[in-house]
Amino acid sequence: MKKLMLATAILTAFAGGAVRAEDAAPAARPDNETSFNAAVVSDYRYRGISQTRLQPALQGGFDYTSNPTGFYAGTWLSTIKWTKDAGGSGDIEWDLYAGKRGQVTEAVSYDVGVLSYVYPSNDLGHVAGLANANTTEMYGQLGYGPAYVKYSHALTNLFGFVDSKNSGYLDLGANIDAGEGWTINLHAGHQKVKGTDVASYTDWKLGVSKDFGMVSGALAVIGTNANETAYASSANGKFLGKTALVASISKTF
Repeated sequence: MKKLMLATAILTAFAGGAVRAEDAAPAARPDNETSFNAAVVSDYRYRGISQTRLQPALQGGFDYTSNPTGFYAGTWLSTIKWTKDAGGSGDIEWDLYAGKRGQVTEAVSYDVGVLSYVYPSNDLGHVAGLANANTTEMYGQLGYGPAYVKYSHALTNLFGFVDSKNSGYLDLGANIDAGEGWTINLHAGHQKVKGTDVASYTDWKLGVSKDFGMVSGALAVIGTNANETAYASSANGKFLGKTALVASISKTF
């Protein structure tokens, strides 16, 4: 999943690097850019649901961007626990994505692409009532100033739910520059899981992030109204969508 921490690291890096126009002219960007990212998170939340049994995770990725065309591609990995909790195996999520960014108008931006979530050797397809966890989505996003709206549409079964192809996730949010490297992060989303209403839910986040130079930090309150039985860990029975404070330290280089 191209996740909350990767988006936060990029946004805070931009916020921290901003300068007054009268102080310095912006540096010319190269035609081709690459970057790496790494993070430690106290709980890997994706769409409000813990992927790590409410425990920490290690994450990292690589991105390539063609600035003249707006095309980009990348990969991202995180440690997870949920596939084992569901009766399968594996402890890694590996995301692969590609897309194109640009401007609809001077004020309105767009981002469209495809994202595959790969769970090596997850074996959920052999668990009664579940499908293979591997999932592919296409997505489209419009941005205006600090605000954005994004929709993701599942081209396959969604994260192990049987007959859930064509499920969708609507994401509304804003990342507001608060000055001196601080960014306020606001988000609300709704996951519709086709074929099983009990698995559909709404999630939200209220957080702040800051670029400290060497690293970026983020702190957020994240919660959901997900069904507590449908999203309980089979390992310890804890509700994986509970409201909680989540912290992270990340670096893009």
